[in-house]
Amino acid sequence: MKNIKNPDKRNLWFERFMAILATVNLSLVLFDLSYVQWRDLYLQKFPQIVQIYDPIKGIETHRDTKKYLQTLDALEEQVSQTGLQSPEVKNQLEEITRLSNEMIDTNPFAGANKSGTLEKIKNRMRDRVNNESAKQSFAIFWSQPYLTQKGWLQEINFFNQRIRPLIATNYYRRIAESGEFINNFWIIDSVFVILFALELLGRTFFIKRQHLGLSWLEALLWRWYDLLLLLPFFRWLRIIPVLVRLDQAKLLSLHPVRRQINQGIVANFAEELTEIVVVRVINQVQASIKRGELIRWLSQQENVRSYIDINNVNEIEAIAGLLIKTVVYQVLPEIQPAIVALLRHNIETVIHQVPVYRNLQNLPGIGQAQSQLSEQLATQITTNLYKTLVSAVEDPVGAKLTSQLIQSFSDALTGQIKKKHLLAEIESLLSDFLEEIKINYVQRLSQEDIEQIIEQTRQLRTQASLPAVVDKGTSLTGR
Repeated sequence: MKNIKNPDKRNLWFERFMAILATVNLSLVLFDLSYVQWRDLYLQKFPQIVQIYDPIKGIETHRDTKKYLQTLDALEEQVSQTGLQSPEVKNQLEEITRLSNEMIDTNPFAGANKSGTLEKIKNRMRDRVNNESAKQSFAIFWSQPYLTQKGWLQEINFFNQRIRPLIATNYYRRIAESGEFINNFWIIDSVFVILFALELLGRTFFIKRQHLGLSWLEALLWRWYDLLLLLPFFRWLRIIPVLVRLDQAKLLSLHPVRRQINQGIVANFAEELTEIVVVRVINQVQASIKRGELIRWLSQQENVRSYIDINNVNEIEAIAGLLIKTVVYQVLPEIQPAIVALLRHNIETVIHQVPVYRNLQNLPGIGQAQSQLSEQLATQITTNLYKTLVSAVEDPVGAKLTSQLIQSFSDALTGQIKKKHLLAEIESLLSDFLEEIKINYVQRLSQEDIEQIIEQTRQLRTQASLPAVVDKGTSLTGR
C-alpha cells in the first residue's frame, strides 16, 4: 500500500511546488505592472526596492530635479559652515531661486506624467509665503531677510519635509529604439517562462503516452491554459492558469466560483439556444406555408422536397381510427348515463310542449307514465346508437366506409379550399399567427429566469444523489 500511495503524494507535492512557483511569477508580473504607478509609495516606504528595480524599468533621477536637490544640499552645508548672512550663502540662495524659476518654466515633471506633483509644490509654497505667484513665493522663500525673520531651521525643515520629498519623486525614464519605454522585466520573467515551457513539454509527452489517439497538438491543447504562462504580452492573463493550478494542488478551492461560472454560461447558452431553436422552427413552418406546401401536405401529393414515409402508414387515418375506437369502446360507456339524462330531459321538454299532453296531464298516473316513457326512450335511443357505432367499427365494410368517408372529407375540403381561393388567406393568417408566437412566446422565453430553472435542476440532482433514507416507522431490527 505504501508503494501505491507514494506516487500520488509525490505528484501532489510537485503540483503544489509548480502552483506556488506560478503564484510567485504572477506576483512579480503584477508588481512590474503596478511599479510605475506605486513608485512614490515604494520610494517613501521601501527605498531599497526603488534602488534595485529602477534600473530594470529604465528609470533614472531627472537631471534638473537632481541638480536642484544637490544645490539644496550645498546650501545647507554652506549655512552650517559660514552662517546664513555670508556672501557664499547669498550666492547659493540666488542660484536655487534661479533653479526654482527654471523648474516652474520647463516643468521637468511632465516627462514622468507627474505635472500634478509640480502643482502641489507650487501650491504649498504659495500657502507658506502667502503669495499668489509661485515664482515670487520661491524668490521670497529663498531670500536672506525671509529666512532670518522666520528662522532658518524652521523653514528648511518645512522644505525638507513638505517639498523635497515631492521633488525627489520625479524621474526620467529612458526610451528604447522601438519607441517604447525600456523594461527589462523580460530578463527575470524568461527564467520562469523557460521552466514553464519545459514543464508543459513534459506534461504534453505524458498526456500523449496515456492517450495514444491524440496528436501532439491535441495533447498540448489538453492544458491550453498553461500556454498563458508563456505569453510575453498580456501577462496579467496568467491569473487563469495560476488559479487552476492552485485548485488542482488543493491549495485553493474554486468549486463555488466554478459552479457560478458554469451556471452563468449554461443560463446564457440555454436562453440563446432556446430562442434559436424556436425561431428556426417557426421560420421553417412559415417558409413551408409560403411555398404552398400546406395544401400539398393535406392532399399527400409530391412536393418540391419529396415527403419521406418511414413506415408506409397513413398516420392521419391511423390516428383517426385509433381515436374512433377509443371513443366507442372507452369514452361512450363512461358517459352513457349523462347522455341518457340529457336525452330524457329533451324528450320531456318536447312532450310538455304538446297541447294534447297538457289536457291529459291532470289525469291520475299520466305524469308517472310520462317519466317512464321518457326514460325508456332515452335508454333505447342511446343503446341503439351505441350498438350502431360498435357495429360500424367492428364491421370490416363499415371500417372501409369510414376510411373512405375520411378520405372523401379530406379531398372535398381540399377541393373546396382550392375552388374558393381560400388558401392564400389561410396561409396569411397562419403566417401572422406564427409571427405572433415568435414575438410573444420567444420574448417570454428570454425573460424567463433561467438561473432559477438551473437551481431547481441542481436541487433535483442533489436529491437524486442522496442515499435512501430509512423509514422512521420501520425498526432497524426488522420487528
